[in-house]
Amino acid sequence: MPMSLRAATAIVGLGMTSMGRDFSHADPLSFAAEAVIRALADAGLKREELDGLLVSPGAVPQDQINGPFGLQQMLGLRNLRLTASMIAGGAGAGAMVTHAAQAIFAGMANTVACVFADSPIRPPSASASGRSGESFARAQGLNASYGYFGAPAGYAMVARAHMQRYGTTQDHLAAIALAQRQWANLNPQAQFYQRPLSLEEYHNSRWIAAPLHLYDCCLVTNGAVCVIVTSADRARDLKQPPVYVLGMGQGHPGGDPAETLACGASIAKESAFAMAGVKLSDLDVVQLYDCFTITVLISLEAYGFCAPGEGGPFVSGGRLGPHGSLPLNTGGGQLSAYYMWGMTPLSEGVIQVRGQGGKRQVAKHELCLVSGNGGILSTHSTLVLGASA
Repeated sequence: MPMSLRAATAIVGLGMTSMGRDFSHADPLSFAAEAVIRALADAGLKREELDGLLVSPGAVPQDQINGPFGLQQMLGLRNLRLTASMIAGGAGAGAMVTHAAQAIFAGMANTVACVFADSPIRPPSASASGRSGESFARAQGLNASYGYFGAPAGYAMVARAHMQRYGTTQDHLAAIALAQRQWANLNPQAQFYQRPLSLEEYHNSRWIAAPLHLYDCCLVTNGAVCVIVTSADRARDLKQPPVYVLGMGQGHPGGDPAETLACGASIAKESAFAMAGVKLSDLDVVQLYDCFTITVLISLEAYGFCAPGEGGPFVSGGRLGPHGSLPLNTGGGQLSAYYMWGMTPLSEGVIQVRGQGGKRQVAKHELCLVSGNGGILSTHSTLVLGASA
């Protein structure tokens, strides 16, 4: 057994359903099953070779996906040695890969599928479900009655605080949205594939929660993504180029995010970079969690790409786009490609490290940073992926 978790495991399978307004499955469980089947085929593995199943259930009610148990039954899997339902918001993908790697390293499993599935969009003919905005606000208390509820409002407070403290502008946030749309225009699986975004269109889009416009906010997506993790030794004999898990870490800052402007990346980075033996300048491509444009800006600062407060000028001038010096969210991210929580940056990281990005493939792709973020900057995960051990 290797003496370190560094490169002890690798991602060997990637399965993705179609993304967007897909009504081909009735529930997240069916999406999840399709993603697992696709990931197994991608890796060249059989179902009976899986002995671990980790599930992140997304925003849907837990009973709709029934943790890993309903998925195990649907797939006909037998004699699993590792299962769990892992809920950490957008940090859940990184947490699943970390748990899988640790279990494999400890000899508790050999081959683990990590799955995220969600289907919040209902067909037009479906009856409306859930509470109205008015009744939801009353149920959530006084703040919600005045319009302060949900993730957009929380991140709007964070964005406003960053603007007031550092002079960040609307154009700085727009630079992130536009750069990621440029990447999405090169990604056939993106929901905004071949749909350009101009600065004027960005500014003219409706407010969601000021200062966040429509294009500052992530998409809503039906779909599922699965990655399969196994030992590095076994990975070398499988169908796809291994994507080695070189480093991993988590960070949970606590406090009021609008006051601290901390996302946990600096904590997660410390563990992940030390394990991987890398520094920031070693990275070739970066996949940051982007539920909102402000999340990207704050994450860039927290990882040390620029100093706190300098994120606005840093993202300007096309630095993050296809012709920029820092290839970031190269599939379009959650702002312009698809919203699969932490699986969005992870799936694109795997694609890039493998060299399978097509028109959006970056020339140098040996090392990739993948981040995940949950809550209102409440929890953070970091993975460092590599093309070689």
